[in-house]
Amino acid sequence: MNRIQLLELLADGPVIAAVKDEEGLAAALKSDVAVIFLLYGDVLTIGETVSRVRGAGKKAFVHLDLVDGLASREIAADFIAHNTVADGVLSTKAGLCRRAKELGLIAIQRFFLLDSMALKNIEHPPVHDPSDLIEVLPGLMPKIIRRIIGITGKPVIAGGLISDKEDVTGALGAGAVAVSTTNPAVWDM
Repeated sequence: MNRIQLLELLADGPVIAAVKDEEGLAAALKSDVAVIFLLYGDVLTIGETVSRVRGAGKKAFVHLDLVDGLASREIAADFIAHNTVADGVLSTKAGLCRRAKELGLIAIQRFFLLDSMALKNIEHPPVHDPSDLIEVLPGLMPKIIRRIIGITGKPVIAGGLISDKEDVTGALGAGAVAVSTTNPAVWDM
């Protein structure tokens, strides 16, 4: 899968299931979502978890920062690329996204927008910005979503605190290509 294929998939179904435990994964696998963000796991189980997602016909993205046993070093992306069938990764770290792209994975860089300083980190990316897409949390800021899209020219996923149809339509109306949420009630909207 490449970036264009992912964007086409998200155009057809813009809600991404973000799962943080086995119960969430079981619900996501039964849902209509086509993309799952794995926000949990460890080095012993992540390969099998990704295989379950792919076996259900869904695309799997591993949050490198949240897999127990992986260090915040580029080798984490190598581990996922060589030991799983993941379609891509998420990380708050640019170096991990860069390495993932080198390995042929789709890279989504996650930003927590807590204040104006965090927004400046997006506005002034490194010279070689590695990510294919950006995920911003919380995702309930249409004005900021529009601003980030305008500045970066990258597709944006709105995540965090997405809890109902109004949140989904607000983020998508602001230009986000998708929303990610741990709320199963939103997955099949």
